[in-house]
Amino acid sequence: MTALTETPAAEAAPGGGVRREALYFALRNGKLVTGFVIVAALLLLGLAGPAVFDLADPGAYGTRPMSPPSAEHWFGTTTFGQDVFAQFVYGLRTTFAVGALGGGIAAVIAMAVGFTAGYRGGLVDEILNMLTNIVLVIPTLAVLLIINAYLGIRSVAVQALFIGLTSWPWAARAIRAQTFSLRTRDFVALARLSGSTTRKIIVREIAPNMSSYLFMTFILLFGGSILIASSLDFIGLGPTEGVSLGLMLQNANQWSAMQLGLWWWFLPPGAGITAIVGALYVANVGLDEVFNPKLRET
Repeated sequence: MTALTETPAAEAAPGGGVRREALYFALRNGKLVTGFVIVAALLLLGLAGPAVFDLADPGAYGTRPMSPPSAEHWFGTTTFGQDVFAQFVYGLRTTFAVGALGGGIAAVIAMAVGFTAGYRGGLVDEILNMLTNIVLVIPTLAVLLIINAYLGIRSVAVQALFIGLTSWPWAARAIRAQTFSLRTRDFVALARLSGSTTRKIIVREIAPNMSSYLFMTFILLFGGSILIASSLDFIGLGPTEGVSLGLMLQNANQWSAMQLGLWWWFLPPGAGITAIVGALYVANVGLDEVFNPKLRET
């Protein structure tokens, strides 16, 4: 997983001027704008595509199998006559859902562990750090393979849950390190002296001053969840119902699309996964440049 460039802890106590400055540079950062435009366009296609294009059931068999792209079937058809464009649009929905759920679960766990360990320190930090290291060295993909193989019915929610429960350690360690640098700041000490509880100090003082860092962490977790889910789908351990971009690749491989020359079957889902994950990482680099003045292009 790509590591985050450490953003300055001096992001503390941001005001309206800082937010306006960040927005100014964000709108002028080519990487950030390009990445978010690509992700937003694909997300919009997945959400509104079925209604806008009046798509049929992506699993319905057609009467024109193995047809190349045409005005009737924009992305061609499969060996069973299924419309590849319909599968692609519905697959985008599933792919984004897995990324959001898996990345969201991992982000929540990472923040809970990282904030608590970084702020409390001592024995609490040692215990949470030990738990993080244990999960970190577990072969995640192997565990997911075993669990998924023994599940009779696999759903998108269950897949996202397992991904979220196993992909949070690196983010927790990064958040813990940032919390260590912020907990000694004057505004945190003042909040502690005023009698604020640990939860309030973390929620009201530390977390807001790491908002950009947390957002960048979620983007990386989002992209990582999509890659893991696509890998599971491709080897046949994805959801047993529905369609996703990874499942499209798995079906194309299973029914010898490459050998039959049906390039329109496997290229769209492969390009879709690459575009989503690539755009997310490019946008993350752009965000790093926006929030870290040392990295901004002059």
